[in-house]
Amino acid sequence: MYKAYPFAKLASQRLDSLNNRLEKIKSKSKRKKYTRLVQKYIEGEFTDQIKKMTTTEGRILIKLIHRQTGKTAFNNIKGLRSGWKAFWYNTTANVFKLSLKTEYHPESNNEDYLIEDVLQRAFQEDKLEAQKTKLNFDYVKVIASRKGEINVEEYKKMFSKMLKKKNKKK
Repeated sequence: MYKAYPFAKLASQRLDSLNNRLEKIKSKSKRKKYTRLVQKYIEGEFTDQIKKMTTTEGRILIKLIHRQTGKTAFNNIKGLRSGWKAFWYNTTANVFKLSLKTEYHPESNNEDYLIEDVLQRAFQEDKLEAQKTKLNFDYVKVIASRKGEINVEEYKKMFSKMLKKKNKKK
């Protein structure tokens, strides 16, 4: 969580900045060229750090990108590059059992609710710098409706699957 959030926050800031600059560029080919240039710069800057993330951290990052930008990672790539590029990036993510189309819904998804809860606590304790979400949900209403609900059985199943996989590898 603490590794993924700064990347999602930075992605949101960079995307806003990129979109503002792209609005000023009239030529479609120049916009495309500028987008590629920015992509190469960002890839060079962050690829090594993101490669060191675990699969779980990657899944959280994909969800937090949706939280911070208001669009899934897949739709961000599709909008900036092309549907074909987005397809191939998503196919690569599928190798690691991830999907760039994953959305963030703390009001209905238990894992997302727990992620939001950890984020809100980190903001209150000044462990992370808060950035307003671009999604339309109110954390206070979410927590009131869920009443701190945590589905322990769901996590027992998840951890037992993880242990079985580890035992198979050994």
